[in-house]
Amino acid sequence: METYIALRYSCFVPKEITTAEYQALAELRYRLRRFVGEGDAVARAAGLEPQQYLLLLALRGLPEGVEATIRTLADRLALKHHSAVELVDRLEAHGYVRRSRSRDDRRRVLVALLPRGEKLLEQVARDRIGELRASGAALVNAISALLENGGSLRPGKPAMNSSKRGSKEKRD
Repeated sequence: METYIALRYSCFVPKEITTAEYQALAELRYRLRRFVGEGDAVARAAGLEPQQYLLLLALRGLPEGVEATIRTLADRLALKHHSAVELVDRLEAHGYVRRSRSRDDRRRVLVALLPRGEKLLEQVARDRIGELRASGAALVNAISALLENGGSLRPGKPAMNSSKRGSKEKRD
């Protein structure tokens, strides 16, 4: 009979979450939501629905050697297969992407970005990259604050003693 001992992630989480950790987590969420919301508005202004922009971005940003199948795109966008098919249908109708069958396996559908889609994607992505370069420091600061204040939140790093966190810090 084999015996397994499993460490739970909770052993790396301090018993009490500090006010600073709550503030850092709230700031991170605020910054992320703001970035995503502004990106949605830029996509709409360019004539794309936000999900369409995300599919174009996922398609263009696939790692080297990963085929652009409907399944891959659905996974990258956390969508059901049929929802990804519908998005590709709409993008194909506008001339932004082309779908084709794999030569190796005719059941697999491959999606390719067309020049018209590439141009539109670049327009939106250029704005988003510019925004990150202009105000990304606030997002990085929010992440850093959470990681620094919650050093014990990361697996593999010993929990910090609460006395080292600062005696003036209020705990809620």
